[in-house]
Amino acid sequence: MTIIKENDFIQSIADGVQFISYYHPADYIQHLARAYEREQSPAAKDAIAQILTNSRMCAEGRRPICQDTGVVNVFLKIGMDVRFDTRRGMQELCDEGVRQGYLNPDNPLRASILTDPLFTRKNTRDNTPCIVSVELVPGDKVDVQIAAKGGGSENKSKFVMLNPSDSLVDWVLKTVPQMGAGWCPPGMLGIGVGGTAEKAMLMAKQALMEDIDMYELMQRGPQNKLEELRIELYEKVNALGIGAQGLGGLTTVLDVKINTFPTHAASKPVAMIPNCAATRHAHFTLDGSGPAVLTPPSLSDWPDVHWAPDYNKSLQVDLNTLTKEQVASWKPGQTLLLSGKMLTGRDAAHKRIQDMLERGEPLPVDFTNRVIYYVGPVDPVRDEVVGPAGPTTSTRMDKFTGMMLEKTGLISMIGKAERGPAAIEAIRRHGSAYLMAVGGSAYLVSKAIRGAKVVGFEDLGMEAIYEFDVKDMPVTVAVDSQGVSVHDTGPREWRSRIAEIPLVPV
Repeated sequence: MTIIKENDFIQSIADGVQFISYYHPADYIQHLARAYEREQSPAAKDAIAQILTNSRMCAEGRRPICQDTGVVNVFLKIGMDVRFDTRRGMQELCDEGVRQGYLNPDNPLRASILTDPLFTRKNTRDNTPCIVSVELVPGDKVDVQIAAKGGGSENKSKFVMLNPSDSLVDWVLKTVPQMGAGWCPPGMLGIGVGGTAEKAMLMAKQALMEDIDMYELMQRGPQNKLEELRIELYEKVNALGIGAQGLGGLTTVLDVKINTFPTHAASKPVAMIPNCAATRHAHFTLDGSGPAVLTPPSLSDWPDVHWAPDYNKSLQVDLNTLTKEQVASWKPGQTLLLSGKMLTGRDAAHKRIQDMLERGEPLPVDFTNRVIYYVGPVDPVRDEVVGPAGPTTSTRMDKFTGMMLEKTGLISMIGKAERGPAAIEAIRRHGSAYLMAVGGSAYLVSKAIRGAKVVGFEDLGMEAIYEFDVKDMPVTVAVDSQGVSVHDTGPREWRSRIAEIPLVPV
């Protein structure tokens, strides 16, 4: 009989959520480095360079890879010869570990979990509760897998009940383009097939905990039908040309994982969940000897890639004197380095602005000729003015875009991934522009922020309106004043190019 002490278990969860906040798994870094070397799209290569540079910076500085430090998933396989020395339930134990991990003063993580998903949606302030899955197995140990899943990728989860004769490959190839780039590729796809609806979703999530090994698989060759299917999907998804951050390129996925389970004769449940550029998970075993010991990856696992602003290729923009005429002159795919003061705001702030305008109330800040950045930053520590502050998915703000451009004087927006048709039409109609920052480079972006203060809606926490003072913040013109989107033109161009390029494993 193995006895697991309460404090050892809680400490292991707390240490785990800290560990995965700043360390990418080595397999992800190695596959991403190969993707960087072979990438031919300049925009995608630049995005991957930012992600790799950010990753090394986070490993060295022990700060979060992404400002969205995720919802915590804990997968437990508990040996039936294990006893827990505690009066708490498993959910309570895991939540206490998450609480301590997220409130660690040396590296506080962003609290993103809201109570009451339908009505009050009030932040719990400690990122609890987490999602716990428990399986009882033979043995005297506790196997723990812990992951932090960001909202951008989680929101792209897909489920379908296929007919038994329907093609899984056809469904995946139809569905991945519909997911857009809000899940921050390049990453991986976890697929669950079989069981029931909830079983398929669980298998897809668990598949994302597996090591990325597509390079090794393609080197040795497939040994069964499931491996053949993984390779087929890997090649065909990458042939879509979506590329890093959806800008068009050779690598959209680094791996495809598939879990299966017996199912009803009339059913073929299929779930697909992507993992993003902030792939974060760890695996450890508890045997009663104390808390888990997590071994950091070696810095030699990272490639010699160090992104820095390119003043020869990028246009320097002064936000303090920005005009609509200047915004109208920007071209799709052009890279900019922003300096000066910008405002921030995301879901809750936009909804409150809308409500205030409808009531005829004055806004707390003047948006005239200003740029807004869709971000919810991590709290700062030590000498930081702000913690990691990467972009959030912009399509969630699409429903507010026409209002903001028409009624507030706003002239440009910054976020991640594509915009939808309604937002693009509003941008074209008002002669505005949408700029894209790289998702998965939150710590790198934060180094461009020289000053930060809350100027509105302080009660919203990380969703408050900030004013950032930035220096050489890198962005790409994703939608210009004519409504041309690089998230349309980029993948279309690279889809045709890839048809003529032999794919090799990354």
